[in-house]
Amino acid sequence: MSNKAWGGRFQSEPEAWVDAFNASINFDHLLIDEDIQGSIAHATMLAKQDILTQEESETIIKGLQDIQQDYHDGKVEFTEALEDIHLNIEHELIERIGSVGGKLHTGRSRNDQVATDLHLYTKKAVKEIINLIHSLQETIVKLADEHVDTIMPGYTHLQRAQPISFAHHIMTYFWMLERDKNRFEDALKRIDINPLGAAALSGTTHPIDRAKTQELLNFGSLYENSLDAVSDRDFVVETLNAISLVMIHLSRFSEEIIFWSTDEAKFITLSDAFSTGSSIMPQKKNPDMAELIRGKTGRATGHLMSMLMTLKGLPLAYNKDMQEDKEGLFDAVHTVTGSLRIFEGMLASLTVNTDRLNETVHQDFSNATELADYLVEKDVPFREAHAIVGQIVYWCIQHDCYLLDVPLEKYQEFSSKIDDTIYNYLKPENCLKRRKSYGSTGQEAVRHQIDVAKDLLS
Repeated sequence: MSNKAWGGRFQSEPEAWVDAFNASINFDHLLIDEDIQGSIAHATMLAKQDILTQEESETIIKGLQDIQQDYHDGKVEFTEALEDIHLNIEHELIERIGSVGGKLHTGRSRNDQVATDLHLYTKKAVKEIINLIHSLQETIVKLADEHVDTIMPGYTHLQRAQPISFAHHIMTYFWMLERDKNRFEDALKRIDINPLGAAALSGTTHPIDRAKTQELLNFGSLYENSLDAVSDRDFVVETLNAISLVMIHLSRFSEEIIFWSTDEAKFITLSDAFSTGSSIMPQKKNPDMAELIRGKTGRATGHLMSMLMTLKGLPLAYNKDMQEDKEGLFDAVHTVTGSLRIFEGMLASLTVNTDRLNETVHQDFSNATELADYLVEKDVPFREAHAIVGQIVYWCIQHDCYLLDVPLEKYQEFSSKIDDTIYNYLKPENCLKRRKSYGSTGQEAVRHQIDVAKDLLS
């Protein structure tokens, strides 16, 4: 007969390489704290329901706590032969306290046990991610507060478009992250559900109290359907989706950082602490942290796709395929938490090259729309104004100058409506001041936006 926990009807042992393929202990050992937390709650409830004696429950709980401490002290080794964290802990418990340890599994299955562990882990991870997003948002707001009056070229199609506030540009990422945070907060409602007590798929004949384990594990609600409790991995997909969006937003911001730090742009200077050099080119200072975050985004979104494909077509209830729910989730959580920490440090320590940014908005045509608006205010139809400005820009390109350099008499050759007020009108700082619409790049609007953000953070 097999010596596996499930081996009563098996007459032989699998080969070691089959055990290795089947085992999950190499990654689900990360669930040790959640597994013991769930087991302590279960043992407590079993005693309350007189399924275990109080003495048996206390012996089991003390044994679990000792295993947990010894594991973290490096005194416990788990084995692939026992497959997963659940059977490894159960085996260790029985070794330490005897057959009473075998009573812990009364009224539950590994199916609801692993679901409980994963809910507890995901809830903890999501709360940590929310806190890290909040911290990064605070850093963005601080940097924005310092640069409301710093003007930079805004881009569309990676072509200079209109002058904008540097603060307005980076605050865009605050709002992306705010939506990310909201997604995680909303997902918590579907993560914070107790599956314990669903057993394998149909519940149990033992007089358990699921509401008690819900209370002990601080879950917000209970699964109403035992099949759903053990087969639901929507909360994993939802978490991976939210992580993917965070990573995509960080990747977009990373791309800006990478471009801004080039010699061609020189908009910012990254701290040495978040840059690396070249093994062959001594002059290089590479934005490798930003590039790594951009690269790791593919990894995180890949885990989402993998989980979706794992669930596609699975019949109820639990299937071994679901063992694949953990590695991707664990790695995605590790990736996004690391990326958020790195990004906050990178952003907090960079230098904004304000003189260079001011230079750029005086050496481009990002104020061309202002000239068109100026003509519109002089009662020139916009389409006609657009054509006139296009001709003026073409003249400037031919004569290697910008709109603020064009002599008044030349302006008036294109339109008699242009007078000497045009030069003050086209100054980049005045271009911003005239943007007064809600949510715009004007200094007044940006300061209001930052105040709204501060209120949200507080």
